[in-house]
Amino acid sequence: MLLTIIFVMLAEVLIFVPSVSRFRVDYLQERLERSQIASLSLLATPNDMVEPELEAELLENAGVLNIVLRRDSIRELILASPMPAMIEQSYDLRDPSPFTLIKDAFMTMLPQEDRVIRVLGQPVKGAGLMIEVALEEAPLRAALWDYGRNILVLSAVISAFTAALLFLAVRRFMVRPIERLVRQIKKYEEAPEDARRIIQPKATVTEIFEAETALHSMETQLNTSLRQKERLAALGGAVSKISHDLRNILTTTQLLADRMEHSDDPRVQKSAPKLLNSLSRAVNLCESTLAFGKAEEAAPTLRKVSLQRLLDDVVEAETLALSDGTVEIVAQEVGAIEMQADEDQIYRVINNLVRNARQVLAAGKGGRIVLSGEETPDGWSVMVRDDGPGLPPRAMENIFKPFEGSVRKGGTGLGLAISAELVRGHGGTLELVENSDQGAAFRIWLPK
Repeated sequence: MLLTIIFVMLAEVLIFVPSVSRFRVDYLQERLERSQIASLSLLATPNDMVEPELEAELLENAGVLNIVLRRDSIRELILASPMPAMIEQSYDLRDPSPFTLIKDAFMTMLPQEDRVIRVLGQPVKGAGLMIEVALEEAPLRAALWDYGRNILVLSAVISAFTAALLFLAVRRFMVRPIERLVRQIKKYEEAPEDARRIIQPKATVTEIFEAETALHSMETQLNTSLRQKERLAALGGAVSKISHDLRNILTTTQLLADRMEHSDDPRVQKSAPKLLNSLSRAVNLCESTLAFGKAEEAAPTLRKVSLQRLLDDVVEAETLALSDGTVEIVAQEVGAIEMQADEDQIYRVINNLVRNARQVLAAGKGGRIVLSGEETPDGWSVMVRDDGPGLPPRAMENIFKPFEGSVRKGGTGLGLAISAELVRGHGGTLELVENSDQGAAFRIWLPK
């Protein structure tokens, strides 16, 4: 409402300026017309003379001090009265510019000593070449101020009335639909699994209707997702319990199978190692499933981390795990780069990528793993590159999905899934940027 009043008053100011100018012109033009009528009264007498009392009355009715009429190139003083002061300013109303009229109007409104002014105009009905009058400026100034106050009061009334109408309209068409939208959101927040609380779009304002439609779609998808996640959570709980019990059973079976290795039966001795390997993989899968189901990664604690020191630590730890010299792990010099990251989490990610590459290379003909990094205006990039055989096509489809992305015998496929989750927690990305029979390269990108 306040803004509406302000805007209407600003509009009224734009109207007020020419209005005051027009009022002043009309005021002076009216005095000229009255003076012309008074001069005609004088010209109607036999000797162009009137009694002093009648002359004073004519001038008073016209609101002027004297009247000069120019007819046939002759300038005649028709009526006159004693002048209270000398004429200080002349105004010609015959062909003034709008700018001149506006300037004269505001100069008249300025507080100053009472002056006598002269006004020149064109007689109506062709009754002469020019008419000029002298009058006091004080009444004109008072009339202008009265007019201005009336305009101000009228503008205030119009502003208040317009603001009230606008307030009611906005309340009816905007505020109430928005309040309804907020109530629906809060209602849905209380029980998002209740499909009856999903908003039904019915606003009459196009923009709010579109917002309700988008909210309806989002709530519908969220409701479906919540139901699905509830089922998955229940299934995950059941799987965890099954995996726990199955792990105990398999551990007992593994102990029994271990005794079979000491049997004298050649067939048993031949089958026992395979049986033990199968049981070990089953136990490992159960333990990985339980660990993944319980994993709740904390939010990263960001602080400045030396990238060179981080890469060197990973290289040192993984080099100790090498059983022979077929695999080489090196970290390139990256200088004094410091990145904002959780050191422990990023160490786990890099170490996991290096370990995967090391295990693949160790199972083959060996190779080289190179760690590098760089800083850009937008963030930091860490590369883990190897010259191994690359990833098979089947692994590319589910590389970052738990239990599905493993390409190594006995692997669970959880390493890359957890690594990708940790990088996403930093707002970054983990992606496979190169993959061929010449090797593979993973890139970790963290934003600034």
